[in-house]
Amino acid sequence: MTLSRFFVAIVFLALIPGVLSAEIYSYVDKNGVLYFSNVPTSRQYRYIGPEFSGNRYATFPKGSPDDYDHIIAQASRLYNIRFGLIKAIIRVESNFDPNAVSPKGALGLMQLMPSNVEQLNVRNPFDPRENVMAGTRFFRQLLERYNSDLTLSLAAYNAGPGAVDRHRSVPPYRETRDYVDKVLQYYGLFRNASP
Repeated sequence: MTLSRFFVAIVFLALIPGVLSAEIYSYVDKNGVLYFSNVPTSRQYRYIGPEFSGNRYATFPKGSPDDYDHIIAQASRLYNIRFGLIKAIIRVESNFDPNAVSPKGALGLMQLMPSNVEQLNVRNPFDPRENVMAGTRFFRQLLERYNSDLTLSLAAYNAGPGAVDRHRSVPPYRETRDYVDKVLQYYGLFRNASP
């Protein structure tokens, strides 16, 4: 094949995204790290669907503080958690970016950890509705676990329930303490907000 034909073939393939699509697999390791691959190297990988435009989930634009109010309101009613509190958690977790991914692998608006994505049967952690419903359900579980203690529940949402249980209080992690303070500050701002 001549060099010019090679470049024509590359350009042609680049203009037809479906030709280059691949099947995507994922698995969560023992540390809660989520891995994606188009070539599974072990039986731990699960098929999650076809690849879309290089990023299977990058289909949701970043929102403003009001764009997800209807979803937050549904989650608030369903799980009996104040609207303003859910909104404050989302503000601190992702700043209303449904495609947010933390360095530790937390995903979406409420920054669900990969282990929670699996436990809560979330199909697409970047789907705003699915993420907010799952994150709110998880937070309701934490409130029940810590007898409605908001501070401990927020600390557990950030650092994990294991850390809160080990320390029997808010863990002495600066990130977690700052997180609790920030959520409570935004909760103060959003307390009287409604959709």
